[in-house]
Amino acid sequence: MRILVLEDDREAAAYLVKGLKESGHVSDHAANGDEGLEMIGVCDYDVLIVDRMLPGRDGLSVVQALRDKGNDTPVLILSALSKVDDRIAGLRAGGDDYLTKPYSFSELLARVEGLHRRASPNAAETSYRIADLEIDLLSRRAFRGDVEILLQPREFRLLEFLMKHAGQVVTRTMLLEHVWDYHFDPQTNVIDVHISRLRSKIDKNFDKPLLHTIRGAGYSLRDPTD
Repeated sequence: MRILVLEDDREAAAYLVKGLKESGHVSDHAANGDEGLEMIGVCDYDVLIVDRMLPGRDGLSVVQALRDKGNDTPVLILSALSKVDDRIAGLRAGGDDYLTKPYSFSELLARVEGLHRRASPNAAETSYRIADLEIDLLSRRAFRGDVEILLQPREFRLLEFLMKHAGQVVTRTMLLEHVWDYHFDPQTNVIDVHISRLRSKIDKNFDKPLLHTIRGAGYSLRDPTD
């Protein structure tokens, strides 16, 4: 996806842009509403993340301006304003979803991906495949070639996340937030243990390893011959 972040807090914007890029998406940043509208006018974005409290033209007026022009790009509004009336105002202005600050990055990412799926319903995936490794999300089964890989529920969730981001570097923070729902590092070896178990099941008895450790960064599921 190509995502535009409209956020005037540069530290918050840098965190968001970095997280989106680590998740495999192209992410641009605009620091105010007018700059954002200008960028939207010259580039097609899949999703917009709009901070409500922007300097000058605020986030809601940006969204309203887009809708008035017939632009239906999905919009996730970010705001520290959390009252029901505030959320209703954001949605009535043309926002498709509303997330209050502070937020979990994994939740934000899930909401952004959900907006994109709803805007492009044919893009919804029911299976993932890399090389001869395949998982079926409906039956919750995994295969490598003709061999079924028996996975525990947590192992399946881990593999699903890695396959969803195949070819990308997946950080420990991403895994903790998405697979374990931890929003902090618990200082345990839980990820190392599960990665080791998963690797023994999907790689150990096969010629071509697919799950790779990227030193100092995280892990990547990829076909080394690509």
